[in-house]
Amino acid sequence: MQIANPIYDVVFKYLMEDQEIAKLIISTIINEEIESLTFLPLESTLFLERQSLTVYRLDFSAKIKKADGSYKQVLIEIQKAKFATDIMRFRRYLGEQYQEKANSYLSTTEGKTTRKAMPIVSIYFLGYQLEQITAPVIKVARQYYDLTTGEEIQTREEFIESLTHDSYVIQIPYLQPNHQSEVEQLLAIFDQHRTSSNDHILTINEVNYPRKYRKVVRRLQRAIAQPKMRRTMDAEDDILEELEILEREIARKDQALVEKDKVLEEQLKMIKELQERLQSLDSKD
Repeated sequence: MQIANPIYDVVFKYLMEDQEIAKLIISTIINEEIESLTFLPLESTLFLERQSLTVYRLDFSAKIKKADGSYKQVLIEIQKAKFATDIMRFRRYLGEQYQEKANSYLSTTEGKTTRKAMPIVSIYFLGYQLEQITAPVIKVARQYYDLTTGEEIQTREEFIESLTHDSYVIQIPYLQPNHQSEVEQLLAIFDQHRTSSNDHILTINEVNYPRKYRKVVRRLQRAIAQPKMRRTMDAEDDILEELEILEREIARKDQALVEKDKVLEEQLKMIKELQERLQSLDSKD
């Protein structure tokens, strides 16, 4: 069976537009039940030298209702190319979410209603490898500790939960056919080892997936039948190629500046040595 490659933003967006599938994916990753979803795609226009294209930057949030009646929010973003601006873009994105009034809820206690900030859990789908860690799925979970005794504190505080957050990082290149956990079974739809000569398409065997995940596979199968989907994937490839060329050019210029600085440093060193020699001659005279 052939399916559209969900590493592409347009395919991932199409996949996550299905509320049932989105709930399944997020709940499997964070191991919590999803109460409601809000999908807010923001269009941003990227101007290149030869073309101007409007592409979707994925803004996806899931509201989770916990046993005590409070909420937390899950943010998802997919990134499939490594550029120098990645980390700053992620930080800027998170900063925007912390400031967004919509990421709060009204809570009534003893007749008094107050607005509370929803804690954030971020989920990153990376199309490239981190420098040190090879685990395909990484959970970054905060713990509280009493610094005096070193003991872990089990209680959670609204103040701390509202200003810090947990994260999940999925390294797509490290996903393997031999799925070791339930979450890896689901995320196998991102496994890039299944690409053919066309990166837009993955070839899979549906029977290898648990029955509850087959709805995900079938939606991706429907995606490849849409001509507009294919055209947008081509556009994504063009944008990334342009950005990669720009990144290489910036790196080349940076290297040239480094080399220029080295030459200048050597010249300054030679001038200093000549000055010292001249001073030495003057002292002898």
